[in-house]
Amino acid sequence: MDAIVMAGGFGQRLGMGEKPCVELLGKPLISYVIDTLRSTKSIDNVFVAVSPVTPKTEIMIQERYKGEVQVIRTFGGNYVGDMIHAVETSATTGPVMIIMSDLPLIDSELIESVIKKYREEGKPALSVYVPLNVCKGAGTRPDTVFNKDGKLIVPAGINILDSSQIRNEQEDFNLILDNPRLAININTVKDLQRCKDLLQCSN
Repeated sequence: MDAIVMAGGFGQRLGMGEKPCVELLGKPLISYVIDTLRSTKSIDNVFVAVSPVTPKTEIMIQERYKGEVQVIRTFGGNYVGDMIHAVETSATTGPVMIIMSDLPLIDSELIESVIKKYREEGKPALSVYVPLNVCKGAGTRPDTVFNKDGKLIVPAGINILDSSQIRNEQEDFNLILDNPRLAININTVKDLQRCKDLLQCSN
């Protein structure tokens, strides 16, 4: 399975320039995601989708990974449109993982467990969610909340889709994980500091 890291957003709320390039303990945010994917056995190729507002991200990826991670330029402004363009440009076949660039706490074990669940369920698509109470416990305030069978859940920014049906709506399995590492994506300086504290504690 290939993976596409979506890195077309500027991250205005964070206010530190291009969000994928923001450093966390001396390493760009997006590199945490890329390095995790590259060390995950079930992931083959890693692509990064950039946009006109993330030119520095493109340069940084090219310099840091020397062609081992391919950059795809999207048009920006429309997440779904950019994702479709990235999947089609990557020429990937079969299932593809779409993941956000601001999830520095994920690890290979988590990615493998998501892929395993996708294969077990047998549906074309899978979306990962975190219960709202896990986000509150982690001290984050999510932008988007869904109600699933009376339970409030938050999208975690990890999805698997059938690339051959990327322009169509796909039957989707909702994977709800009580994992605080998924609850923290970087939208504010406070989020960045929280990740820094957690990473330093785990080392």
